[in-house]
Amino acid sequence: QVQLVESGGGSVLAGESLRLSCATTGKIFASNAMAWYRQVPKKRRELVAEISANGSSTHYGDSVKGRFIISRDKNLVNLEMNNLQPEDTATYYCNVVLSEETIDWPRYWGQGTRVTVSS
Repeated sequence: QVQLVESGGGSVLAGESLRLSCATTGKIFASNAMAWYRQVPKKRRELVAEISANGSSTHYGDSVKGRFIISRDKNLVNLEMNNLQPEDTATYYCNVVLSEETIDWPRYWGQGTRVTVSS
């Protein structure tokens, strides 16, 4: 059984912080690089941050570099989001790292967690 449960979203003001968590169930998640993605209506899902399977390597999208920190601990993948801006408003999801070519392919996703940032 595989499962992804995202939590920690909410409504905040610009400049504030949130910490998202993703609880994973399934060996596929424990043995693969993981990522946080975000999506706004009518736009493609965007990779925000990724972390290697052993947690030693991370990579961030340009729009969040220096503000977001991804980490993992056992079955949890976390995303610390600092200095949030209105453009960070989206629904956030976690999953294995996916390429640009396959990100839109049908696959299992969790329910996501909604982040709203007001100016």
